[in-house]
Amino acid sequence: MYKIMIIEDDKKLQELIRSHLEKYGYETCTVKDFSDIKKEFINNNPNLILMDINLPYFDGFYWCREIRTVSKVPIIFISARDSDMDQVMAIENGGDDYITKPFSYDLLIVKIKGVIRRVYGEYSENNHMEIFEVDGLYMHINKNIVEYNGKKVELSSKEFLLLYSLLKNVNNIVSREQLLEILWNDIDFVDDNTLSVNMTRLRKRLEDIGIVDAIETKRGQGYRMISNWDKR
Repeated sequence: MYKIMIIEDDKKLQELIRSHLEKYGYETCTVKDFSDIKKEFINNNPNLILMDINLPYFDGFYWCREIRTVSKVPIIFISARDSDMDQVMAIENGGDDYITKPFSYDLLIVKIKGVIRRVYGEYSENNHMEIFEVDGLYMHINKNIVEYNGKKVELSSKEFLLLYSLLKNVNNIVSREQLLEILWNDIDFVDDNTLSVNMTRLRKRLEDIGIVDAIETKRGQGYRMISNWDKR
């Protein structure tokens, strides 16, 4: 079952679209916080987005660009704007298709089916880029890149594994033994010094993107990453 994210602030229209899509067997999700649609997208991980242009805080073009920094998920714009320029901007900002309000639901379903067939069909690549996020810190799993407040830094494979382990257990202590086991492989010898060196490098990489003193050393136990660095 494909999941479709409806980004529409008109509650009545949002509900009409949702009920129609579910009648055709699609799973749906909607936006609750229009101030951080990118985060909502990552948390919901939909297969397709229906995006209005006129939205609170920032318009749909802005959020399309933001989503394109982390994913190639197909985006269909739905808007009352019917000028050629708006449709051009929709495509240039990363949209896959455009449908003008008011629209027939039959046409909407046909467009959705067409995009899904093109993107997720038998000969298509899976365009999703796996993302893990905690408190605005984004980990691009397939690229060893972390992003915070628009700043990005590339980590070594060991640094990335350490950060992922700490974030998966945020606010809890991860023992040195657990981290050593995570870093161990058949090629590299890993000891306490290797762990300490990589943890020091990881702290420096995080400082480069504005996250300072987020990793605590718990003497005799291990390490802990404290959340809410975005509030500091």
